[in-house]
Amino acid sequence: QVQLVESGGGLVQTGDSVRLSCVASRGTLSRSPMGWFRQAPGKEREFVAAISRSGANTMYADSIRGRFTVSRDNAKNTVYLRMNSLKPEDTAVYQCAARGDDAFYSLYTGVAQYAYWGQGTQVTVSS
Repeated sequence: QVQLVESGGGLVQTGDSVRLSCVASRGTLSRSPMGWFRQAPGKEREFVAAISRSGANTMYADSIRGRFTVSRDNAKNTVYLRMNSLKPEDTAVYQCAARGDDAFYSLYTGVAQYAYWGQGTQVTVSS
């Protein structure tokens, strides 16, 4: 069983940068592809970014490509989401997700493809 805890959210202004962290308080992330998702009020949860278990492969949603960067430090059991040039439309609850043990270079973008979820951290971008 993996338990995930996100941190780093808050209230920021348009154009600011924020780094979110996702740490496994129980279990290990080193053998798991990881994902970041977000959900804005009144909207469906949507894919943001994914990273393979090695960190060699990454994938991004079109809406954030070039502004957000996903990375991981398996020695620290932590995955990060660096968010630059934030916009009001980035306002959402951001959740990290772990699939579980999987192939070295696999990536996943679907909500149903992940087994473990954090509680989320709120990011609010003011205009």
